This record gives sequence, structure tokens and C-alpha cells, in this order.
Amino acid sequence: MIVSASSFPHHRATLRLSEKFILLLILSAFITLCFGAFFFLPDNSKHKRFDFGLEDVLIPHIDSEKEARHSSRQVIHGVGDHDEHRHRYPPPSLFFLFLSNTHIDIHIEICMNTLQDEIQHPNISQRTTRSGAICCSLWGHNPLFTLWMCMMKHAWDSYRQYGWGHNELKPIAKKGHSTNIFGNSQMGATIVDALDTLYIMGLHDEFKDGQEWIKQNLDFSVNAEVSVFEVNIRFIGGLLAAYYLSGQEVFKVKAVQLAEKLLPAFNTPTGIPWAMVNLKSGVGRNWGWASAGSSILAEFGTLHMEFVHLTYLTGNPAYYQKVMHIRKLLAKMDRPNGLYPNYLNPRTGRWGQHHTSVGGLGDSFYEYLLKAWLMSDKTDTEARKTYDDAIEAIERHLIRKSNGGLTFIGEWKNGHLERKMGHLTCFAGGMFALGADGSPDDKAGHYLQLGAEIAHTCHESYDRTVLKLGPEAFKFDSGLEAVAVRQNEKYYILRPEVIETYWYMWRFTHDPKYRQWGWEAAQAIDKYCRVSGGFSGVKDVYSSNPTYDDVQQSFFLAETLKYLYLLFSSDELLPLENWVFNTEAHPLPVLHLGNITLPGSETQR
Repeated sequence: MIVSASSFPHHRATLRLSEKFILLLILSAFITLCFGAFFFLPDNSKHKRFDFGLEDVLIPHIDSEKEARHSSRQVIHGVGDHDEHRHRYPPPSLFFLFLSNTHIDIHIEICMNTLQDEIQHPNISQRTTRSGAICCSLWGHNPLFTLWMCMMKHAWDSYRQYGWGHNELKPIAKKGHSTNIFGNSQMGATIVDALDTLYIMGLHDEFKDGQEWIKQNLDFSVNAEVSVFEVNIRFIGGLLAAYYLSGQEVFKVKAVQLAEKLLPAFNTPTGIPWAMVNLKSGVGRNWGWASAGSSILAEFGTLHMEFVHLTYLTGNPAYYQKVMHIRKLLAKMDRPNGLYPNYLNPRTGRWGQHHTSVGGLGDSFYEYLLKAWLMSDKTDTEARKTYDDAIEAIERHLIRKSNGGLTFIGEWKNGHLERKMGHLTCFAGGMFALGADGSPDDKAGHYLQLGAEIAHTCHESYDRTVLKLGPEAFKFDSGLEAVAVRQNEKYYILRPEVIETYWYMWRFTHDPKYRQWGWEAAQAIDKYCRVSGGFSGVKDVYSSNPTYDDVQQSFFLAETLKYLYLLFSSDELLPLENWVFNTEAHPLPVLHLGNITLPGSETQR
């Protein structure tokens, strides 16, 4: 007799979510039984331990009155007296000691379902669901954080296993990776870039590993030609942030050592720095493709935050004087239509090609004008006025509405507006919201609304793709809106700018749609960019079967995952009145200087 397959009971290849929950619950009980006694052992003060605050995630609360009494030492750090504003989390790394990848995947699935429920039903956090209870019991806090931390663990652990010490990771080839912005050296860019994210998430064992590598291996006396801009925002910014958060002196020492190596880049006829400098010889040069050897606005204009902090910490006026000289020089120059071109020749002091962009080549120049004002406790009114004037010109010449009602920021090229917007430009939604308070002519509401419109446009660029991930650039022309046209603009390389804007908009409006949009982006990244050896960019977001670029960018750990984590965190975690994020998402404290004058600032007046 022939028996059909349907005659047999159907055996499922996978377990239902409820069954996975029961298995994980049993596993948790076993862990508690076997290892629970460990946590009740008495503390022995005789045993010296490396204290990164395993009981606390030490996110400092800044006291402006105390800060005003200090001029050349750290503003705050994550060790010392008890602070009621610190957020208490147990170390999640203990959880991972006992779980295999399969168990972690089950845990992620449970928490992802819980997270979706919490977004759709905001009051669920007041109820405690069955799935939420196990997430909270294992992690010690709200399951909203669990996915980001699992993603961070996967990215970090993969780099730790396959690319340790290299600048970045090739997650498919499972080996180290680097680009020309870091020269030919292995400077551990991912380690430095990820430090503060690890610390903020409470991944202190990983943070300790990174600190030890930096202490033993990070050497700037190498014969390597590096990007001044990239090394400043990733390395100096990352080291300073790690120092302010943890109080570990090694980070400040390394930041100052590197900064000294960058100073020769300013040895030009105008004081506008070269784009690249050799860390050993001090010889600088510009990119060959940059408008007849010009320096780039977004590069020489994105040094202010870090260099002011270097002067503040060291008492050396050189850093402050270098960046203020750049500002004074730009203030004297004519600007076509009030716009800043992206290129400036460091030999002649003249503009290069008249190309203005709020995206690549221009973006963070405008960001740092605003953040210089914020970081000065809103005392640097010159920076604020320069920002306001620049944004007024950008509104007049670059910002338009599409036929479909989408607000976009185009690019100005030789008197013509190109109706194209880059993924990099999407940071501007957050910038407009951040700068709304303090806007001239009572325009705070206007700029908050403008930020919301840019956020909506950038969300549309994600939503109109197959993968629900945004392309590198998208057009508003010929009936197409928020869609990439060229093949070389359809890729997604784990960029953070859209999620960055969601976070700022959430902080200023608490509109739940920004968390919903962030959740959608996180799901897409985890689904389409996660590979066995980490996370990779994809080459075509409009393809249902995309190929990978096989690069896990250091900024994915520094920015993308940090902004996702902050998007679902309390506003008390790194409050914006006390912290300003550099363009690589490294938080630096506001300098409440009071009557104290930065060394070297007297000569700038």
C-alpha cells in the first residue's frame, strides 16, 4: 500500500514562540540554580578588582556649579562619588557566558515580538508581559534595549574574533579590513570608535578589552598617511568620550598624543589644514580629486569640538587657536549667495569649485557651528550667528518641496540646484531640531517642523525600497521622488544619519512614530545586513536578493547602534543640556566655563 505523506502527523521543523519561551525559561532556572549562589557571596574588599562600575552604567550627571571651579582637568567622569542619576544595570555579559547562539537567537525573537507590542501599545511597559518578564529578568532592564545590545555583541564579538587590531572587519571573508583614510596602519579604529557605545550599553568586559588593547598597542609613531578629519572625529572624539565617561587617564593621554601628530597638517600658507598628514613625518597633502588640490569644508570645518576640549584638558592654547583661526578666515571671505562652497585652496585662500552641499563634503561644518555654541553653554554667540546665517542661505537656495509634498535639501552646483539628496544629508533633520531653541525671530517652531519634514522625507527613502533600508542618494526629478536612480547610489553601508535624526526628533517631540521608524530600520538591518561574521553593507536596497559589500564599518558600532539604543532610552541618559555629540556620535560634555577663559582665547579677540 502506498502511504501518502499526508497520512502521517505533521512534524514541525521549528518551535513556536511559546515553546521557545518555555525552553528558555527552563534554561534560565537551570542557570539560576547552578550559578545563583555566586551572586550571594560576600564582597571581599581585600580583593582588588578592575572597577568599571559593574553595578552601574556610569553615565555622568554634570553639575555646572562644580565645573565652573575647574579649568584644566576633566569635567566629569564615570568613577567616584555616588550619583543618583546613574542608570543601574547588571552586566549583560554575564548572561552571554551561558547561552549559545541558538539561545541568543530565541531570546532576540522573544524580545523583538515584545518590542513590537510595546511600540504598538505604549502602556504595555506598565503591565509586564510573559515575554517581557523573561527579557527583563535576564537583562535586568527593559527589553527595548535587548535587540540593540545583541546586535552590538554580535558586531563586537565578530570583530574581536576575526579582525582584532585591524581598523575594520570583512564579516564574510572573516578577516581584518582597512581603507586609505587610515593609511596602511592597524590602528584599531573599530575599538576606539566603539568604546563609548560599549560603555553606555553596560558592556564593561568588552570595554575593558578595548582599553587594554589601546593601552598596549595603540601607537601613533607609525609611518602612515591618515585623514585628519576621520582620525579626529573617530579617534580623538572616541578617546575623549571614553575618558569623560570612564575617567580612565589612558584615553586622555592617547588623545593628546594623537592630536600632537595632527598639528603639522596646519602648516599651510593660510592655516587651513591639509586633508591628510603622515603621522611620522608630519608631511601633509590634499586629495587629488578635490577641486585642484583644495581642502574640504566638512573636513577642516569639523575640528572645533575636539580641539576646544583638548585645550580645556591640557591647557595648551594651540588647539583652540588653530580652529579659531579657521573661523576668522572664513568670516572674512565672500560667500556666493551667502553659501559656503565645499572647496577651499589652502595655498591661496580662495574658493574652489562653487559646489555647496549639506550632505557629503559640507555636512558637518554646519553641524559644528551649532554644536560649538551648544558646547560653550551657549556663550559662543559668534558660532550661533554664523550658523543662523548659513541656514538662512541654505533655506533660500537649497531647500525645496517636491511635487509630492516631500521637503528635500538639494545641492548647489555653479548656480544650479540639483534635485538630489544624499543619505548623509539626512542628519540635517536632527540638526534643525537641535538648533530650534535659540533661533532668531522666534522661529523655533519653524525649524522643529523643518526637522520633522526632513525626517519624513528620509523615512520615505527607506520605505520605498524593497529592503526598507535607505539608498546612498535619491532623486526628486522626472516623476521619481525619494528613489535612487543610478546603480552606484543604491547601496546601504550601515549608515546612521536617518536614525540619528529619528533620535533627535524623538527627544524634542516624543512622537512615537520616530521609535516606530527606528524599529523598522533596526529590523531591516538585522534581517538583511547581519551575517555570521558580523554586519555587512548591501549593494542594492531595491533587490530582494542583495549582494554584500563585505565591510563592517566602524561607525556602525559608534553611531548606528548607539543612536538606536538612545532612541529607546530615557531622556535622562546623556541629556542634551549636558552633552553634545560630535559628528561620529561621541558624547562630549558641555563646558560650563563661567568666568574662566580658555588658554589662547585672549589672542583671538
